[in-house]
Amino acid sequence: MLLDSVKTDHIHCESCPIRHRAVCARCEADELELLEEIKYYRSFEAGQHIIWSGDRMDFVGSVVSGIATLSQTMEDGRTQMVGLLLPSDFVGRPGRSGAAYDVVATTDLVMCCFRKKPFEKMMETTPHIAQRLLQMTLDELDAAREWMLVLGRKTAREKIASLLAIIARRDASLHLNAKNGPLVFDLPLTREAMADYLGLTLETVSRQISALKRDGVIVLEGKRHVTIPDMERLLEEAGDDSDGGMLD
Repeated sequence: MLLDSVKTDHIHCESCPIRHRAVCARCEADELELLEEIKYYRSFEAGQHIIWSGDRMDFVGSVVSGIATLSQTMEDGRTQMVGLLLPSDFVGRPGRSGAAYDVVATTDLVMCCFRKKPFEKMMETTPHIAQRLLQMTLDELDAAREWMLVLGRKTAREKIASLLAIIARRDASLHLNAKNGPLVFDLPLTREAMADYLGLTLETVSRQISALKRDGVIVLEGKRHVTIPDMERLLEEAGDDSDGGMLD
């Protein structure tokens, strides 16, 4: 997981581990108290469906810990993974009754859920929530456009490096780690899931990860514990000419 396991008997919004990135990030104390009244937690096991495409949704919420996938099934039964949900990502669409995608827990996952109707009412009366949700939506749009480039134009090595960079930067942002110096995280996806998401074979994913390890771009302990000694070098391998700053 990108976050340590959390106890969910009751987490006050003020002490929530995703507070600085979640939809409530800009809320004042009185607004957090209103959210407290309409929230509840749900836990899911790895592999469990959180939402089925087309189902009616009576909640929206944020991923607190763990990771989930967004996927869509075509008429012939083929399934395409179209996105990842990482800690602090928002699930659900205010104003829409049904779900557009299947959402499946890839790891054990905890969600902070809000009853949908009261949340939609709060959006009308609490500008901080509406503004933050708009910002998150625009960030998601930028990420989707970036991912189109990854899937459509990048080599297998660049795809793997890009995915590692995305996860590393999000993990650093969640933990408020400085971007200079090595970044260390546990990879939340199996190699099979990475292959599915990137449109590669399992053999190609394993081969490219081994090559990045051999070339010193990453340090790998076991299959999941990753250290990135130099983020700039990883971004170069990803074909990314950005400065490697953390995601907002």
